[in-house]
Parts: sequence; structure tokens; C-alpha cells
Amino acid sequence: MTPDRTASHRIKPTFETKFHIDYDWWKREGRELRVYLLSHLPPEEHDRFVGQTETEEIDWIDPETGEVRQIDMLQRAIQEASQRDDFITPHTSLVDAVFRVFLANNNTPLTPLELSERIGRPPMTILRTLAGRNVYKGIRPIVEDSD
Repeated sequence: MTPDRTASHRIKPTFETKFHIDYDWWKREGRELRVYLLSHLPPEEHDRFVGQTETEEIDWIDPETGEVRQIDMLQRAIQEASQRDDFITPHTSLVDAVFRVFLANNNTPLTPLELSERIGRPPMTILRTLAGRNVYKGIRPIVEDSD
């Protein structure tokens, strides 16, 4: 077990605990992140990427920081999809809604209270789901160094 994984199992998340998508979790668990990412695209965009294992990289400018980064076309398509009114709806599962919030905000860590404001679900429900024994789609608490 890695130190980060051990530390995250020892903390007891609260309403102030920040969560994020742990992309390393996907690798450790042998899961297909790209397949799951495709499921967050609208059907017309989804069909464009099915069967592709890699996509071309493009320059992307972070609207908040102005930082220019290289992202692949799938990431760009997800960013565009996140601007649609139907990206997160009351019918989107809680885990998918939280995951989509992190996709839309470049995986900036958020607390259950902040997530609640964005997806319209009770913060206690979010906390209980994300702080349980199961890790859903790599959504995990941030482990703060306690040096």
C-alpha cells in the first residue's frame, strides 16, 4: 500500500475536507478512465471519439489563470460539454455529478459543502457517499501533509 493510500484511509472526512479525482487510483485499480470520460460527453460528441485511443493535443487557455496548457481533444470536448445546461441535472447520479464538477473545474479540490452548492444535493449525502469505505470513480479526500 502506498503512503498516500494509507493516509487517506486514516483520516475521517468532514464537511471541510476537500475531495478531488485521484487519477492515480484509476491506474492502481486497472480501470479504463478514457471509457468513463467518454460517458460524460453528449451522444454527438461521444461518437466522434469512440474507437480512438489517442487524440490530437491542442493549446488550451485556463479562463481563470490565463495559463496555457496542452490538452487532448477529449479533454477539450469535456470542457465544452461542461458548459451545457444538461451536463449536470437532477437526474445525474450523485457520483457522476460530483465527477463532472471536478471535470468542469480542472479537478480543483472542493468540500462536500461546496459540491452541494454546485449539484444541489445535501452535503451530508455527499459526505457519506465520498467518505465511505468504497472509492467511487477515484473521488478521494485530499491528504494534507502534517509536517
